[in-house]
Amino acid sequence: MTEPEAAALGPSGLQQVSKIVGAVVAPTTLLTSLLYYFGWAYAYWFFYYFGVNSTLLGLTTGDYLMRSVDALFLPMTVGACAGLFGLWGHAVLRARLAAGSRPRLISIGLPVVALLGLVLTVGGISSIVATTLLNRYLAAAPLSMASGVLLLTYAVHLRRSLMAQSADRGARPEWASVGEWGVVFVLVGLSLFWAATDYAAAVGTRRARESVAELPDSPSAVVYSERSLSLHAPGVREVRCDDPKAAYHFRYDGLKLILQSGDQYLFLPQAWTPAKGVTIIMPRNNSLRLEFIWPSALGTAQSGTC
Repeated sequence: MTEPEAAALGPSGLQQVSKIVGAVVAPTTLLTSLLYYFGWAYAYWFFYYFGVNSTLLGLTTGDYLMRSVDALFLPMTVGACAGLFGLWGHAVLRARLAAGSRPRLISIGLPVVALLGLVLTVGGISSIVATTLLNRYLAAAPLSMASGVLLLTYAVHLRRSLMAQSADRGARPEWASVGEWGVVFVLVGLSLFWAATDYAAAVGTRRARESVAELPDSPSAVVYSERSLSLHAPGVREVRCDDPKAAYHFRYDGLKLILQSGDQYLFLPQAWTPAKGVTIIMPRNNSLRLEFIWPSALGTAQSGTC
């Protein structure tokens, strides 16, 4: 492969776009913002499953950042593997070009790649404005769009590299290369953002279902309160304390603690279901005291009084 060909496969326009993005947005700030957003999407759909708006819970930035790990682990792993395979494929292609397989590549390979890229791009874009088959599957539409744009871009730049030795071919203006890579960056970035958002929402909902399935085996929360909380939920029992000198005059059994964040507790009844479940939010203050008991110890740890 000649120097012009190598330069065409690694265009300066992409380097210019990377410099512009790095100058406008600091990498650390961008990464933190993305982690925060995907953590927020995860938390929103997790608590939405219980009928609670996550903004009521006072979640902190740290809460969102920790939840983003679960939301982004698989997308980042898949993306890294795809990038690695792409680099390996590009190295193999360069070796084939150096071995003299250029005519066959131009006549067969490039049209196939370009056609596949066009089909995937059109499929992804059409899924934005209409319901298509891709909308039925998680992140299929945005990944189709991102893959299609990348394949089209690669096919175009590979063809330019193969035609780079033409004597009558002038150099492209730098502004055109920068503009082209800028559009590619926006389209692929938005597609991946779309896909990661859908995945974060799906993971949040799935984790909520798993939490409900694990309720019978998770520790039970016994809530002691100075005053009656008037809790009326399936499986929740209020016990009035007989001792007049007791600091806490009411006890509530049958609850499971799901979250403590800031000044809020979020409880579920141990028999919670989406059809008849009641989600309970309590303020965290000195009028409440919590005890936690494993299900296997409930029979001996609880009694009829406080």
